[in-house]
Amino acid sequence: MAVYTDITEDDLKRFLTEYEVGELTSYKGIAEGVENSNFLLHTTRDPLILTLYEKRVEKSDLPFFLGLMQHLAARGLSCPLPLPRRDGALLGTLSGRPAALISFLEGMWLRKPEARHCRDVGVALAKMHIAGEGFAMTRPNALSLDGWHTLWEKSEARADEVEKGLQAEIRGELAFLAANWPKDLPAGVIHADLFPDNVFFLGDGLSGLIDFYFACNDLLAYDVSICLNAWCFEKDGSYNMTKGMALLEGYESVRPLSQAEAAALPILSRGSALRFFLTRLYDWLTTPPDALVVKKDPLEYLRKLRFHAAVSSVGEYGLSRP
Repeated sequence: MAVYTDITEDDLKRFLTEYEVGELTSYKGIAEGVENSNFLLHTTRDPLILTLYEKRVEKSDLPFFLGLMQHLAARGLSCPLPLPRRDGALLGTLSGRPAALISFLEGMWLRKPEARHCRDVGVALAKMHIAGEGFAMTRPNALSLDGWHTLWEKSEARADEVEKGLQAEIRGELAFLAANWPKDLPAGVIHADLFPDNVFFLGDGLSGLIDFYFACNDLLAYDVSICLNAWCFEKDGSYNMTKGMALLEGYESVRPLSQAEAAALPILSRGSALRFFLTRLYDWLTTPPDALVVKKDPLEYLRKLRFHAAVSSVGEYGLSRP
């Protein structure tokens, strides 16, 4: 469920008068997504996406997110484009929430991606990393090492309710990653949440990337590790070497990983698995039973974390190195 704030037709029509988008003909809420309220609008000109930013998104971060989409689109990356108001601003207010109009991106996300799709994702991710160069604004990754400790503090006392021994295991994992996290790798703007539902395909091709609301500045190879976790594991928890090889080949066809980046993939993948485990764990323990949001199983990412902890060579991800 992704409509937390309702809107009236009259309020929406008044909001649209601040834009050059034509007249409203219809609108409906979009059920997918978990952070913001989203609506599909049809106008006499073009379909649009209206996003109302909810309390989990800091208003001070919005100029970064919206400006980044403008920057990437100007560099040729296929992604939604924020539309300016008549006064030039990208952000307005609707129903008491910060709100933006975003161009509509054709396509659908894949429920069962294949290796060829993973290759396309690798290509698109590398193009995004290159297109992000020169973006003047910066945003630190709030869900990196320090953020993991903050999340863990909120869940640690109840962790063993989810699985016995989890408290001790995660304490050890956090200590290991703090001691071994790479620091001198290439960095830049990363998407940080490029899961299948944030990548659209149309026909046989990738049509664009969406949902940049976790984007930040961090290690580029960390973004690759997030995609390995999101795209290359099967429902039974096994790592699909064919998909991993395709994703990495796609990425390196545009931006080859350095030897240091390749060597760091097991640690980075371990860290990104922990990041999504911790956010899922917190939601699992704190989301009320009657909430409309479907809770995601944190143990899925615990199993991925354990896989990465046992990796002894980047070849196990499908990456060949001399």
